[in-house]
Amino acid sequence: MKRNGSRPRYHLYEKQAAVCRAFAHPTRIHMLDLLGARERSVSELRKELGISKANLSHHMSLLRSVGAVVTRREGRQLYCALSMPAVKQACAMIREILREQFREAHLLV
Repeated sequence: MKRNGSRPRYHLYEKQAAVCRAFAHPTRIHMLDLLGARERSVSELRKELGISKANLSHHMSLLRSVGAVVTRREGRQLYCALSMPAVKQACAMIREILREQFREAHLLV
């Protein structure tokens, strides 16, 4: 890809790729799906996902680094939420693309 004349656009592509990489794990997609329904505490997420505290922390760190998730502290409890409705919409759009591909593949069989 030609980078020299379109640096601002290329920078946007780099950021978009970082978001896609952050979303590219089944556990993180599951987290986004759960958070799309409502804010959850870290302990709720761990229980629903069935993962360790360290594993959750790793996944949460990646999602926070790209701005997909925000956290807030209330006393000793940490709560997580999607940073904006567009995150939920992006996940829904990808899921719809997959459903369409499945329908098309099913019709071809």
